[in-house]
Amino acid sequence: MYELKYQALTALVKMELKKFIRQPTYLFLNLLFPAVLTIVFLFAFGDPEMGMDVNSLVPGLIVYAVIFLIMTIAQSFSSERQQGLLKRLNTTPMTSAEFMGSQIITHMLISIVQVVVVITLAYLLGFKPNSGIEGILLALPVVAIFALSSVGLGLITATVSKTPEVATGLSFIFILPMMFFGTFIPITSTTRQIANFIPSHYLVNALKMIFEGNWMNTNIILDLIVISTVSILVVVVGIMLFEKYGSS
Repeated sequence: MYELKYQALTALVKMELKKFIRQPTYLFLNLLFPAVLTIVFLFAFGDPEMGMDVNSLVPGLIVYAVIFLIMTIAQSFSSERQQGLLKRLNTTPMTSAEFMGSQIITHMLISIVQVVVVITLAYLLGFKPNSGIEGILLALPVVAIFALSSVGLGLITATVSKTPEVATGLSFIFILPMMFFGTFIPITSTTRQIANFIPSHYLVNALKMIFEGNWMNTNIILDLIVISTVSILVVVVGIMLFEKYGSS
């Protein structure tokens, strides 16, 4: 029984990844856009004389890429509901847990690819983390856990969106605060009060310490606890709301 469930989940993940690759919009937003953004920002702002360098910008660029999963998830679920695909799923042997599990795993894998894309390009442009390859490997699961919150927020957006177009607009309700208070934009004493309520702020802090090789800092443990707790809560709430109000 467990083998069958594993096989079904694996098949669903493969199907979702193929669908992702065949969608030019999703491919651009989640892979090409972060790549272009990384090149542009590192060329334009990766100058120590401006108070920023390549190493300080990379954590924010990674987070910036992952939060755009909110939009693609919201668009995808809204589109599938509009086309009646979600209703058809109810007539198949696939369970709701398998379907949602495939979505979570798929987007966690995409977030890992995003990290690889950003770090590879940043490395070519001068990114040299003090932690070496160990820090990069540690960053992958941390970002994947944070991606759970993007899945949850995407589901919440899809729940209240009638069409994919509406989902695109509403997704910025979640994207913009994380963009301005939790990526590479400097935090002031005033905006810090807001940033403390933004999960992406904690991911940026954690990634900075990871890349600096400052793994024994107690703050990194606190950041990881916040990231994990918030991400799990958000994705659970997102799944519950979508299954109750947004799947039909």
